[in-house]
Amino acid sequence: MPDLDFRAAVTRARPAAQPAAEPAEAVATREVNFYYGSRQVLFDITLTAPEREILALIGPSGCGKSTFLRTLNRMNDTIPNTRLTGVVRVEGEDIYAPGADPIALRRRVGLIFQRSNPFPFSIRDNVAYGLKVNGLAKRKADRDAAVERSLQLAGLWDEVKDRLDTPAHALSGGQQQRLCIARALAIEPRILLMDEPASALDPIATSRIEELALELKTRYTIIIVTHNLQQAARISDRTAFFLSGRLVETAPTQQLFTNPGRKETEDYLTGRFG
Repeated sequence: MPDLDFRAAVTRARPAAQPAAEPAEAVATREVNFYYGSRQVLFDITLTAPEREILALIGPSGCGKSTFLRTLNRMNDTIPNTRLTGVVRVEGEDIYAPGADPIALRRRVGLIFQRSNPFPFSIRDNVAYGLKVNGLAKRKADRDAAVERSLQLAGLWDEVKDRLDTPAHALSGGQQQRLCIARALAIEPRILLMDEPASALDPIATSRIEELALELKTRYTIIIVTHNLQQAARISDRTAFFLSGRLVETAPTQQLFTNPGRKETEDYLTGRFG
């Protein structure tokens, strides 16, 4: 069985769950298969993410976690010669149905990349970028209010409020990543996808990103890809284990880490592979 470190991490992260009504589904996939050309990389993925919870996707490198994450806001559409079968629903809408608008989808489903990618603009203009390109908050006063609100939500306002017009690249790595989160929040999405958002950060900055995720889940559904098992144990409500393009097991985090239902999951959690 998984070692006591995981049990302790999960126990510290939250009290034992109490029986409650099942939350609504923010994301639901059914029998999703994905192909790069003739090479299939996802196999029959059926998975749900409840509203205002954190779902962690774990598994060894190359197992399909990030590819699956990008199917949820159709970012894989930008890659030539790819194909998806199955159904992906976001808040009940089939996002791959004929006529579905991927641009409108990405306003609702934000994506935070593995490495921070601030634009070569000021802090203010980075956060306001999505508002401008989407024709939102056209008045300067409205944009300024949205910038402040987004930076507040990202836990960055107090650190940058006196230098909003300085270059974003002058921020530290952890601040740049929170800036990118603020930029995603500015257009008021409903769901946040995070692809290894703390993998390039030091432990202090990583802790701040984790605290931020826990704060944001009161407003948003969060799906996070992480190789850091302790991170998944600390912040997620549910965890899904991927292996070789297949979903092996998904369960409440405490259950999956302390009493996995599949041997492959136990072997991964105890370091026998991956």
